Amino acid sequence: MCQSEAMNHPVIQIQKGSPQYPERLNQISDAPEYLYCRGNIALLDSECFAVVGTRMLTGYGKEAVQKLIPGLARHFTIVSGLALGIDACVHQTTLHCMGKTIAVLGSGIENITPMTNHRLALEILERDGLLISEHSGKKPAYKDSFPVRNRIISGLSRGVLIIEADEKSGSLVTARHALEQNRDVFAVPGNIFSPKSDGPNKLIQRGAKLVASTEDIIGDYSMLDLKTPVSTENPTEASILAILGTNGPMTTDAIIEQARRDASEITATLSIMEIKGMVRQMAGGMFRKTD
Repeated sequence: MCQSEAMNHPVIQIQKGSPQYPERLNQISDAPEYLYCRGNIALLDSECFAVVGTRMLTGYGKEAVQKLIPGLARHFTIVSGLALGIDACVHQTTLHCMGKTIAVLGSGIENITPMTNHRLALEILERDGLLISEHSGKKPAYKDSFPVRNRIISGLSRGVLIIEADEKSGSLVTARHALEQNRDVFAVPGNIFSPKSDGPNKLIQRGAKLVASTEDIIGDYSMLDLKTPVSTENPTEASILAILGTNGPMTTDAIIEQARRDASEITATLSIMEIKGMVRQMAGGMFRKTD
């Protein structure tokens, strides 16, 4: 970030044992002594869920992220590592559906790594998200800093979802940390002929929960108050929610008739609402409100 941008997001140092230190991270045996933060530190007290994966994502991995993140981001702050590939896609998709996200750096808090994701880091801050590191200043990342920082990604979170990872991926280090920290581990299954599916498929063989939809994750947290109320100032969205709430699942044509609005406006709004996780399209083109 340039100097003027940095001035808008000063570094906040949080010491272990202080009231601002995240309670969940404090539970792990090797919690960092200090956290250096830029952005919305209130997110450290929110319900967090981690999503990580390979730096060399495929089209399948990108589709999986775009399918699963909107629903998760309605209920959780999404944590990832700002790496290339799946991590960057996770942060971008969370921001796109108006969710909150935390990026955990392997470098110093003032040294965004990789440089390619500089703009993404700034967008996270601009959208009320958070960057954190256990390293101050401009300390460069080194070979082992990313596997070490992965314990923070899992330590902050209720659970960890792995989307695409080969057998030597750092994402599997995150999964191992999660198991050691008594966190839940989930994995998206993949093509048995793709090396990028080796990691998730083997995690599933070893007991990780197979994930094909957001409900496969949310259903495991019924003990939490995750039913985030939807508030919207968009009158078209509000009208659609009211119609579906009263009538149950409906086709696009039926919604258009009930809403008495232009067809193109309803169609476009439904697409946006589906990305946000507010509605879900069912078989036969029927739409329903999400829970």
